[in-house]
This record gives sequence, structure tokens and C-alpha cells, in this order.
Amino acid sequence: MTTATTTTTTTTTTRRKSMIIIGGGLGGLSTGAYARMNGYSTQVFEMHEIPGGCCTGWGRGDFTFDACISWLLGNGPGNEMHQIWLELGALQGKEMRHFDVFNTVRGADGRTVYFYCDPARLEAHLLSLSPVDARAIRSFCAGLRKFIACLPAYPFLTPVPLMSRRERWRMLAGFLPYFNLFRTSMSVLMTEYSTRFKDPLLREAFNYILYEKHPGFPVLPFYFQMAAQAHRSAGVPEGGSLGLARSIEQRYLRLGGEITYNAMVEEILVKDDRAVGVRLSDGQEHYADIIVSACDGPTTLLNLLDGRYLQGEYATLYRETLHQPGMVFPGYTSVFLGLRRPFPDADPTTTHLLDEATAARLTGIRHPSLNVQFRSRFYPELSPRDTTVIYATYFSDTAPWRELAEGPERLSRVRRGTELHTLPVRRGKAYALAKRGTRDAVVDFLDGLYPGLKDSVVVRDTCTPLTQIRYTGSFEGTFLGWQPFVESGEAMEELVKKNGPVLPGLENFYLSGVWATTGGLIRAAAAGRQVVQFICRDDGVDFTASIDTSAPLPTHVDVPVGPPA
Repeated sequence: MTTATTTTTTTTTTRRKSMIIIGGGLGGLSTGAYARMNGYSTQVFEMHEIPGGCCTGWGRGDFTFDACISWLLGNGPGNEMHQIWLELGALQGKEMRHFDVFNTVRGADGRTVYFYCDPARLEAHLLSLSPVDARAIRSFCAGLRKFIACLPAYPFLTPVPLMSRRERWRMLAGFLPYFNLFRTSMSVLMTEYSTRFKDPLLREAFNYILYEKHPGFPVLPFYFQMAAQAHRSAGVPEGGSLGLARSIEQRYLRLGGEITYNAMVEEILVKDDRAVGVRLSDGQEHYADIIVSACDGPTTLLNLLDGRYLQGEYATLYRETLHQPGMVFPGYTSVFLGLRRPFPDADPTTTHLLDEATAARLTGIRHPSLNVQFRSRFYPELSPRDTTVIYATYFSDTAPWRELAEGPERLSRVRRGTELHTLPVRRGKAYALAKRGTRDAVVDFLDGLYPGLKDSVVVRDTCTPLTQIRYTGSFEGTFLGWQPFVESGEAMEELVKKNGPVLPGLENFYLSGVWATTGGLIRAAAAGRQVVQFICRDDGVDFTASIDTSAPLPTHVDVPVGPPA
């Protein structure tokens, strides 16, 4: 695998040397690592006690509850996504696990659809379920085959505005044979595409390939994720989400970067329309040549900068579009269960289509479905032998939980001389009862599918969008920020293409992380790489990146799912 280098042109008179990065999630850690690879001194400030932001997990007794990675794009070779993870030291020395089914969807009547990543196996399975849908099934699988062929050409290393003319022509030439595929898969929403199926289960199940229902998604992202898994590049990494974050943190520290935890930025300091530093919640001020915010976008622009540089399209995006329905990814409500016995016959992940009575018991639920993962199939090292971890989630509105809660959504307090920003807060009896009711509904539902499950529960935990706000400060508890394929995500991407990851009118300031892009973890990691490419361009230096060689390359194993072929 080669190291990518981008030649840049100067737009400043002298090179800047120091950088402050707000946020120690994957976007912030990635920004710091690439900045160190290019000679900048860096300081990351993170309000939590650990790295990773949304990419995290926590201990409950002998169990670790992993709260993020269900699939990791780029965890296998043969694409530019994989190179980014290797540059960040995220995968080295670990085992990558690849499932041959992306997701299982189970109807309320018990019929089950296995979305195999192999098009031939998927086609045969779907035809066995609904021969009458042969034409629609073969059409979808033909599109998947084409997408599998073109996935290695998908660009991640260099942002389009920084590509040379030759690089752009090469990218376009790689996609030209698939022009019609991209055009058709981008122009049809999956909610519309799925109506082509006559079988009621298939008509509904196709909307849940990506675990949840995404009403604004066209067919393209469904193809993309399944094609990545077919390439063995959408599996999970040994050690889970916090393990991934820790690996990137260590790569950043080995490169000479610095990170301060329990440090919450309250203001970005500006002088003569130049970002010059930050003020922390304890009053300390720190200064640098460059300020990069890799934390929550609305918090950054509306609070840390007090909205001073929101003009034109940026003002529309953050003051109006942000608050329209469907512009930001929803939050999750999650129930974790630690069980004292294994459930070997359970599939790793299944989206259950719920009846109205069951869905009504789940506070804030957006769509009548529940994704259930037997997480110990993903990460057996995170729980004791002969035990099980279950991770049950659903897209959840924040408002119903907020209406039940009392007191502040997040509160900083001093404990043993250290100011902490993610400690529990009292939300009142009604909120606690709703959490308990949601947990009990999930346990009752699962006990009906797996008799005896309720009696084997030894550890439990329930998280709501307000939990996410407490730990990360994210807008409305979202994990992923802007929704792609809708007005908000498209507007943000156009602004980055036009101006770069900056805020016009404010010099020496850049945005990174999920709010500077659209999508999941690989997008956040790529955003860190790309913002440093823009910074190098602005400083008139060549961008460089190298693969971490401190540990061996990852190994890969395949995990069969579902009935035998």
C-alpha cells in the first residue's frame, strides 16, 4: 500500500506551527495525528475522561458494553478507506471479523430475510422467499454486483477541491462505466424502490438493510455498505469501539501529540477576525496559530463562537435548516443486557419489525422496529466466557425523553479537585420510570423469542439521546450529525467544496469530524486527514502521511451467519 502525498500551493506568507483541536473523538484524534505527521505541534482538549466521543464503550461488572461499531467501513484491504485506518494505527495487531450477512430482518410473523453480502447467495435466498418477485430481485442483485466491482475506485484520500486535474479525470474515468448505476441508485429512494416487491415482508425488509429505516436514503448507500462487506471491508475490529479509539489515541501520542482530558472549551478566542486560542471552563486560556473544532457543529458555531461568523448560506444552514425535520441523524435509545448464559443459535444482528403494541412501549421510537445484536458474537473478548451481551437499539426522538426529564441535560462538577463534565445528573422519577419501562419492554420481547432469557439477565443499562448529550454535547443526541442525501448534508458538502472546511470571515479556524462531512466513523477519520490537507495547502507545504508500522497488519476471519447454504 502506498503513502499518498498531495502537492499544495501557498496562500499564506509564513507557515503556521501550532494547533489546538477541540474534541477527542475520532475526528479530533485523526486531525491531530495527521497534523503531527506534517510537523504541527498539537494540543487536543476533550471534555470526557476517555477518547473516542461517540466511538466508545464502558464496563458494567465483568461486561463491557460496546456502544458504537456494528460495522466499520474500510476494516479490510483493497480500498482507500483501509489506508486511512492503517495510517491512524487503528487496526494493526488486531483480528478483523467479517460476517457473510449484513443484517437479518424478521417480520412479526417470524419470516426472516437474510441480506447476504454475496449477490448470488442473496439472489437465491430472496427467490426462495418470493419467486413472484424474481424480476425485482435479479435487478437489485445485478446492481449490487456492479457496485462491488466499482467500490475499490471510490475516493477517500484526497478531497475533490484539492485534486489535480489528472486526479479528477482518473476518478471520473473509474466511475464512467458505472454512470447509469450511480444515476439510478441516487435518484430513487429506498422507500420507493422497495414498493417494487410484491411480497409484504420484502417490501418492508429492504428498508431495514442498514438496521434502521432511513426515509431520506436513496438506494446507493444500501449498495455501498453491502458491497463493502462483500469486499470483507465492513466487518468489526477486535477490541470494539473504545479499543479502536484507544489505538488511534496511542498513534497520536506516539507521533508527539498532546491531549488533555476533563477539559471543556467554553469559548474560541478571536482577535481581529483571527482565531487565536480557546478558553476552558476553569478559566484557563490556551493559544495557537490554528484552531480546529472537531466537536459538535452547532455548539461550535452558535456557542463557542457566539454565532458571530454565521452569514449567508452558513447562517441558513445552522439557524434554519438545522431545525427542520430530517436534516440531522436522529439519536438512539439503547438497552444493554449482560446474560450469564450463551445463546449460540442467535444471529449476530436482527432488525425485528414490531407490532403496534410492542412499539408503543418504547419511548421516543420513530419506526416500529428494534435492532437486536448479540454483541458477544462481534466482540467475544468483551464479556466472560459462556456469557452473552445484547445490544438492542432504535432510532429515537429526543423530545419525548426531554419532556420527561427534570434538571439540566449536562452539568460540570468538581470531584476530588478535578472538574468533570460527564457525571450523571438527576432527571427525575418520570424519566427513570420511562427508562425502566423501555428496558422491560425489550426484555419481555426477547424473552418471547428466547425463552429463559429474562431469568439470565445479570447486568443491564439503558441509554437515551439525553445520555449522548451528557457525554458528548451532541445536538439532539445525534451520533452522526448532518443527514446525507437531503438539503442539510448536500448544502454542507457544497460549502466545503466551495470554501474548504472553514468559516468565511474567520481566519486560522477549521472544522473537522462528522459535522464537516456526512456519514460514520470512516468519514470522521477521513475528515481529519482532509482538513490537514487544506491546512497544508494554505501554508504552502506538501501534505504527507505514512502507515503506522509499530504493530503487524491486521488478520481477518470470516464468521458464517444464518442457515447453511
